[in-house]
Amino acid sequence: MEVITARSAGFCFGVKRAVDTVYELSNSGKKIYTFGPIIHNETVVNDLKDKGVGIINSLDELDTLIPGETIIVIRSHGVSEEEYTRISRAGFEIVDTTCPFVKRIHDVVRNASENGEEILILGSSDHPEVRGIMGWCHGPVQVLEDADAARDYKPFMNKSITLVSQTTFNHKKFEDIVDSINK
Repeated sequence: MEVITARSAGFCFGVKRAVDTVYELSNSGKKIYTFGPIIHNETVVNDLKDKGVGIINSLDELDTLIPGETIIVIRSHGVSEEEYTRISRAGFEIVDTTCPFVKRIHDVVRNASENGEEILILGSSDHPEVRGIMGWCHGPVQVLEDADAARDYKPFMNKSITLVSQTTFNHKKFEDIVDSINK
């Protein structure tokens, strides 16, 4: 039998950075909560839970925590601008582990939408990364999940469109959607 080892395996660098950060923080003596599960990996999430790391899934849950004693970790998917601002204004220490690629998308859509451009996001509308990206848009935004949706796409305005993609979006779907839009 021949065993072939993949060139790379495991977490992408953004997720690895986020997970490593939470493990380090779990030894800090402070209460640590991630805003949403740090990763889509039940084993890691449960291991962190065993180390005392909690999860909050909404801003309403901040009311049950004590600022000054609690660190809120923004997971690699990122969060909306409103969520980030409200966590900060509530007085919590924030450790932002948003993937640098995702953070770059936040900056692109914020700047483009502030300049009057429509934002078109290719990805899954229920994915936390896409919801976070949408939350940095300051104007019209649409999410397209597949080529069928792209064929029905109608711009909101007669202006420039900035197109971005969920970082984990299927490359073939991305190409199919772009082809549909170009037609």
